[in-house]
Amino acid sequence: MAKRDFYEVLGVAKNASDEDIKKAYRKLAMKHHPDRNQGDAAKAAEEKFKEAKEAYEMLSDPQKRAAYDQHGHAGVDPNMRGPGAGGEGFGGFAEAFGDIFGDMFGQQRGGRAGGRQVYRGGDLSYAMEITLEEAARGKDAQIRIPSWESCDTCHGSGAKPGTSAKTCPTCNGQGSVQMRQGFFSVQQTCPQCRGSGKIIPEPCTTCHGQGKLKKQKTLEVKIPAGIDDGMRIRSVGNGEPGTNGGPPGDLYIEIRLKKHDIFERDGDDLHCSVPVSFITAALGGEIEVPTLQGKAAIDIPEGTQAGKQFRLRGKGIKGVRASYPGDLYCHIAVETPVKLTEYQRKLLRELEESLKKGGGKHSPSGDSWTDRLKNFFS
Repeated sequence: MAKRDFYEVLGVAKNASDEDIKKAYRKLAMKHHPDRNQGDAAKAAEEKFKEAKEAYEMLSDPQKRAAYDQHGHAGVDPNMRGPGAGGEGFGGFAEAFGDIFGDMFGQQRGGRAGGRQVYRGGDLSYAMEITLEEAARGKDAQIRIPSWESCDTCHGSGAKPGTSAKTCPTCNGQGSVQMRQGFFSVQQTCPQCRGSGKIIPEPCTTCHGQGKLKKQKTLEVKIPAGIDDGMRIRSVGNGEPGTNGGPPGDLYIEIRLKKHDIFERDGDDLHCSVPVSFITAALGGEIEVPTLQGKAAIDIPEGTQAGKQFRLRGKGIKGVRASYPGDLYCHIAVETPVKLTEYQRKLLRELEESLKKGGGKHSPSGDSWTDRLKNFFS
């Protein structure tokens, strides 16, 4: 089945920015993650998750993206050997002439073990949601990830008990075959054993000849203090297993911050809205505000206006790479009283009349607002 266009998979335009590509991938990864899809929809979701992951890996790498834009899937698929594929530059040219150059200079091509084609395992991605408090202080977490374990039935051989794997007759166990055409020698992965060098006449019925079974394992993860939304933690060797003895891929844990009831994070700084009664705003006073370290006090000056900002130094978050913690910004929201009694209404009207007699000195922005209105309508 032909692969879909990577831009189509992520739902972005071909001129999309790196940030747009990253946001699109996050959205799809959250939607189709295996942990969020169970039952009949699990298999389809897993396929879409892998498809989105592959598209993001290619388009987030500038070199791979350039190769893909120029040559399509052939530019990034090492099996297709298109120009720029797999970072080998010459692609099919290197494959066709590799044997000649090897004989001349005594070199052995990389990516092979005992003649067999070796492939590194794919990387895995895991989205982890944490609270703002956990991000600020760090935490130790446990996650469940897919893993491969040796099949107990065949003990990892892939062959049915009582039988064994046999040397591939096509490549004689080399994992590759040579096709000669006149002066040139073209070396290719063996089509019968697919590079393993062996064939299994009677596969194990438990693992279907793979010699391993996909299961789940628990992994301990240390979340560093100060980590922010969108950051990734790399767990080396916990990705998909390699092929023919190749190294395993890595696991990337992507951090997602849950929405907080009080604070909004901006880098290492925090912001919060603090409601203040109009009496306190007019007369001044001391109020308590929350911080991640506990309570703190702010002196409200007399005549404080709505939107006034107070800065508490060092009450933000100390980022992963920061030397000092950020600050906390408290934004004043003056509250208008509601559900007044008749007596309270009377008092407010009397106050209003008294303020009007005082002229513009009681309204710091009233005169400027009136002047701006006159200029607007003139």
